[in-house]
Amino acid sequence: MEKEQNHDAEDLKSGETDNDSKEPIGIDQNNEGNDKTIEKSSNISSEEKILELEDKLARTFAEMENQRRRFEKEKEEAFEYGGFNFAKEALNLIDNLERSKKILENDESIKNSEALNKTLEHLNIINKDLISIFLKNNIKPIESLNKKLDPNFHQAMIEIEDDQKDPGTIIQEIQKGFTIKDRLLRPSLVGVSKKSQNKDEKIEQNKENLEKK
Repeated sequence: MEKEQNHDAEDLKSGETDNDSKEPIGIDQNNEGNDKTIEKSSNISSEEKILELEDKLARTFAEMENQRRRFEKEKEEAFEYGGFNFAKEALNLIDNLERSKKILENDESIKNSEALNKTLEHLNIINKDLISIFLKNNIKPIESLNKKLDPNFHQAMIEIEDDQKDPGTIIQEIQKGFTIKDRLLRPSLVGVSKKSQNKDEKIEQNKENLEKK
Protein backbone atom coordinates (compact mmCIF):
# COMPACT_ATOMS: atom_id res chain seq x y z
CA MET A 1 0.00 0.00 0.00
CA GLU A 2 2.74 2.39 0.89
CA LYS A 3 4.48 1.52 -2.38
CA GLU A 4 1.44 2.40 -4.40
CA GLN A 5 1.16 5.78 -2.63
CA ASN A 6 4.83 6.52 -3.25
CA HIS A 7 4.43 5.58 -6.90
CA ASP A 8 1.43 7.91 -7.31
CA ALA A 9 3.38 10.73 -5.70
CA GLU A 10 6.29 10.21 -8.10
CA ASP A 11 3.90 10.26 -11.09
CA LEU A 12 2.36 13.50 -9.83
CA LYS A 13 5.79 15.14 -9.51
CA SER A 14 6.86 14.00 -12.96
CA GLY A 15 3.62 15.42 -14.40
CA GLU A 16 4.28 18.80 -12.80
CA THR A 17 7.83 18.75 -14.17
CA ASP A 18 6.56 18.01 -17.65
CA ASN A 19 4.03 20.85 -17.47
CA ASP A 20 6.72 23.25 -16.30
CA SER A 21 8.99 22.26 -19.14
CA LYS A 22 6.35 23.05 -21.78
CA GLU A 23 6.87 26.46 -23.47
CA PRO A 24 3.99 29.00 -23.68
CA ILE A 25 3.88 28.91 -27.47
CA GLY A 26 0.89 31.24 -27.91
CA ILE A 27 2.31 34.04 -25.73
CA ASP A 28 5.69 34.00 -27.46
CA GLN A 29 4.09 34.17 -30.91
CA ASN A 30 1.99 37.18 -29.85
CA ASN A 31 5.10 38.93 -28.51
CA GLU A 32 6.95 38.31 -31.77
CA GLY A 33 4.03 39.78 -33.74
CA ASN A 34 3.93 42.88 -31.53
CA ASP A 35 7.67 43.33 -31.88
CA LYS A 36 7.39 43.23 -35.69
CA THR A 37 4.56 45.78 -35.64
CA ILE A 38 6.53 48.13 -33.39
CA GLU A 39 9.63 47.70 -35.55
CA LYS A 40 7.64 48.40 -38.71
CA SER A 41 6.01 51.52 -37.24
CA SER A 42 9.36 52.79 -36.02
CA ASN A 43 10.83 52.33 -39.52
CA ILE A 44 7.98 54.34 -41.11
CA SER A 45 8.39 57.07 -38.54
CA SER A 46 12.10 57.31 -39.31
CA GLU A 47 11.45 57.59 -43.02
CA GLU A 48 8.88 60.30 -42.44
CA LYS A 49 11.35 62.18 -40.28
CA ILE A 50 14.00 61.92 -42.99
CA LEU A 51 11.57 63.23 -45.60
CA GLU A 52 10.56 66.07 -43.30
CA LEU A 53 14.20 67.00 -42.71
CA GLU A 54 14.92 66.89 -46.43
CA ASP A 55 11.95 69.19 -47.08
CA LYS A 56 13.13 71.63 -44.41
CA LEU A 57 16.66 71.62 -45.85
CA ALA A 58 15.32 72.26 -49.36
CA ARG A 59 13.22 75.18 -48.10
CA THR A 60 16.18 76.59 -46.17
CA PHE A 61 18.49 76.39 -49.20
CA ALA A 62 15.80 78.01 -51.39
CA GLU A 63 15.39 80.87 -48.91
CA MET A 64 19.16 81.33 -48.71
CA GLU A 65 19.36 81.47 -52.51
CA ASN A 66 16.55 84.05 -52.65
CA GLN A 67 18.31 86.19 -50.05
CA ARG A 68 21.57 85.95 -51.97
CA ARG A 69 19.85 87.08 -55.18
CA ARG A 70 18.14 89.97 -53.40
CA PHE A 71 21.46 91.02 -51.91
CA GLU A 72 23.16 90.90 -55.32
CA LYS A 73 20.36 92.95 -56.90
CA GLU A 74 20.44 95.54 -54.12
CA LYS A 75 24.22 95.75 -54.40
CA GLU A 76 24.03 96.31 -58.17
CA GLU A 77 21.31 98.94 -57.79
CA ALA A 78 23.27 100.69 -55.05
CA PHE A 79 26.30 100.78 -57.34
CA GLU A 80 24.36 101.91 -60.42
CA TYR A 81 21.92 104.31 -58.77
CA GLY A 82 23.85 105.30 -55.67
CA GLY A 83 24.22 108.84 -57.03
CA PHE A 84 20.51 109.17 -57.86
CA ASN A 85 19.73 111.80 -55.24
CA PHE A 86 22.97 113.66 -55.91
CA ALA A 87 22.25 113.73 -59.65
CA LYS A 88 18.71 114.95 -59.00
CA GLU A 89 20.02 117.82 -56.88
CA ALA A 90 22.72 118.62 -59.43
CA LEU A 91 20.02 119.34 -62.02
CA ASN A 92 19.33 122.55 -60.10
CA LEU A 93 22.58 123.90 -61.54
CA ILE A 94 21.22 123.61 -65.07
CA ASP A 95 17.87 125.09 -64.00
CA ASN A 96 19.59 128.07 -62.44
CA LEU A 97 21.69 128.62 -65.55
CA GLU A 98 18.57 128.60 -67.72
CA ARG A 99 16.81 131.05 -65.42
CA SER A 100 19.82 133.35 -65.42
CA LYS A 101 19.93 133.31 -69.22
CA LYS A 102 16.24 134.22 -69.50
CA ILE A 103 16.56 137.03 -66.96
CA LEU A 104 19.52 138.50 -68.85
CA GLU A 105 17.83 138.11 -72.25
CA ASN A 106 14.73 139.92 -70.98
CA ASP A 107 16.68 142.77 -69.41
CA GLU A 108 16.03 145.75 -71.69
CA SER A 109 18.96 147.75 -70.29
CA ILE A 110 21.56 145.34 -71.71
CA LYS A 111 19.62 143.84 -74.58
CA ASN A 112 21.68 143.32 -77.76
CA SER A 113 24.81 144.55 -75.98
CA GLU A 114 28.24 142.99 -76.37
CA ALA A 115 28.41 142.30 -72.61
CA LEU A 116 25.19 140.33 -72.78
CA ASN A 117 26.37 138.28 -75.73
CA LYS A 118 29.63 137.38 -73.99
CA THR A 119 27.83 136.50 -70.76
CA LEU A 120 25.35 134.28 -72.59
CA GLU A 121 28.21 132.64 -74.45
CA HIS A 122 29.96 131.74 -71.18
CA LEU A 123 26.73 130.46 -69.67
CA ASN A 124 26.20 128.23 -72.70
CA ILE A 125 29.71 126.81 -72.33
CA ILE A 126 29.08 126.02 -68.67
CA ASN A 127 25.75 124.41 -69.58
CA LYS A 128 27.39 122.21 -72.23
CA ASP A 129 30.12 121.15 -69.78
CA LEU A 130 27.51 120.13 -67.23
CA ILE A 131 25.57 118.13 -69.82
CA SER A 132 28.83 116.44 -70.89
CA ILE A 133 29.60 115.45 -67.30
CA PHE A 134 26.06 114.09 -66.90
CA LEU A 135 26.36 112.03 -70.07
CA LYS A 136 29.57 110.43 -68.84
CA ASN A 137 27.61 109.29 -65.78
CA ASN A 138 24.68 107.93 -67.84
CA ILE A 139 22.48 110.95 -67.07
CA LYS A 140 20.77 111.92 -70.32
CA PRO A 141 18.36 114.75 -71.21
CA ILE A 142 14.92 113.73 -72.46
CA GLU A 143 14.08 114.81 -76.01
CA SER A 144 10.78 116.66 -75.94
CA LEU A 145 10.22 119.29 -78.65
CA ASN A 146 8.07 118.11 -81.57
CA LYS A 147 7.60 114.74 -79.87
CA LYS A 148 4.30 113.18 -78.92
CA LEU A 149 3.49 113.53 -75.23
CA ASP A 150 4.68 110.43 -73.36
CA PRO A 151 3.39 110.26 -69.75
CA ASN A 152 6.41 108.14 -68.84
CA PHE A 153 8.79 111.01 -69.59
CA HIS A 154 6.72 114.18 -70.00
CA GLN A 155 4.38 116.16 -67.79
CA ALA A 156 2.00 118.50 -69.61
CA MET A 157 1.71 121.85 -67.84
CA ILE A 158 -0.18 123.93 -70.41
CA GLU A 159 -2.06 123.55 -73.68
CA ILE A 160 -1.27 125.88 -76.55
CA GLU A 161 -3.47 126.40 -79.58
CA ASP A 162 -1.62 125.36 -82.72
CA ASP A 163 -3.46 124.23 -85.84
CA GLN A 164 -0.24 123.28 -87.60
CA LYS A 165 0.63 120.52 -85.08
CA ASP A 166 -1.28 117.41 -84.19
CA PRO A 167 -2.99 117.60 -80.79
CA GLY A 168 -0.74 116.36 -78.01
CA THR A 169 2.49 117.41 -79.74
CA ILE A 170 5.08 119.05 -77.49
CA ILE A 171 5.74 122.57 -78.75
CA GLN A 172 7.25 124.12 -75.61
CA GLU A 173 9.74 122.84 -73.06
CA ILE A 174 9.34 124.57 -69.70
CA GLN A 175 11.86 122.45 -67.80
CA LYS A 176 14.14 119.80 -69.26
CA GLY A 177 13.77 116.25 -67.97
CA PHE A 178 16.52 113.66 -67.44
CA THR A 179 16.98 109.91 -67.08
CA ILE A 180 19.73 107.98 -65.32
CA LYS A 181 20.29 104.74 -67.20
CA ASP A 182 16.84 103.17 -67.51
CA ARG A 183 15.30 105.12 -64.62
CA LEU A 184 13.48 108.45 -64.77
CA LEU A 185 15.36 111.12 -62.88
CA ARG A 186 12.68 113.75 -63.44
CA PRO A 187 10.07 114.31 -66.18
CA SER A 188 10.16 117.13 -68.69
CA LEU A 189 7.66 119.89 -67.99
CA VAL A 190 6.13 120.77 -71.34
CA GLY A 191 3.40 122.60 -73.20
CA VAL A 192 1.38 120.62 -75.75
CA SER A 193 -0.59 121.69 -78.79
CA LYS A 194 -4.33 121.65 -79.16
CA LYS A 195 -6.64 122.64 -81.98
CA SER A 196 -8.02 126.12 -82.10
CA GLN A 197 -11.55 126.28 -80.71
CA ASN A 198 -12.66 128.77 -83.34
CA LYS A 199 -11.61 126.46 -86.13
CA ASP A 200 -13.44 123.55 -84.55
CA GLU A 201 -16.56 125.64 -84.27
CA LYS A 202 -16.30 126.61 -87.94
CA ILE A 203 -15.94 122.98 -88.95
CA GLU A 204 -19.04 122.07 -86.95
CA GLN A 205 -20.99 124.92 -88.51
CA ASN A 206 -19.91 123.87 -92.00
CA LYS A 207 -21.04 120.32 -91.30
CA GLU A 208 -24.42 121.54 -90.10
CA ASN A 209 -24.82 123.75 -93.18
CA LEU A 210 -24.00 120.88 -95.52
CA GLU A 211 -26.50 118.62 -93.78
CA LYS A 212 -29.25 121.25 -94.13
CA LYS A 213 -28.60 121.55 -97.85
